[in-house]
Amino acid sequence: MTWTTYESPFGPLTLAGRAGALRNVYFPGRTPSLVEADRDPVAFTDAAAQLEQYFAGERHTFDITLDLVGTAFQLRVWRALRRIAYGETTTYGTLAMQLGIVAVKDTPAARIVASAIARTPAPIVVPCHRVLAADGSLTGYLGGLHRKQALLELETDGVASTLLKHGQQRRFWQQRQLAML
Repeated sequence: MTWTTYESPFGPLTLAGRAGALRNVYFPGRTPSLVEADRDPVAFTDAAAQLEQYFAGERHTFDITLDLVGTAFQLRVWRALRRIAYGETTTYGTLAMQLGIVAVKDTPAARIVASAIARTPAPIVVPCHRVLAADGSLTGYLGGLHRKQALLELETDGVASTLLKHGQQRRFWQQRQLAML
């Protein structure tokens, strides 16, 4: 699997995939063992450029070729996540209802959907951070709740794009990154 890193406000994100199609985005400290010989510094340059635009507040959707691997159910949930608009949120229960998922035995529909969301292989690009608990609280995010909060603030407050000039924006994210370590 080809991979590279992108220096994000959260630290280095590892981008991995095959034949130019992005399969995984790993947060710092979450990257599995990868073969160094498969590292390609120019792989996924389009994905890295789009992530840069996203963090600058200039991109609201991603136009990246994806090669996500999961069950048919997981792929269905991940497609639904990609339809949640930038700056919007939904709940696990609402998403389950929209997808027609029903409870199975003692497992609520929201928990079934949450299980698929927890396995999202390309967070940020597949915006699993836009799903909240029924009471609006932040729950379960592989990258950590502090990162989920930062992504939601970026999208809802537009802090990085509308309130800060470019130099201030970089300092804002550097401070945010230090706070997340």
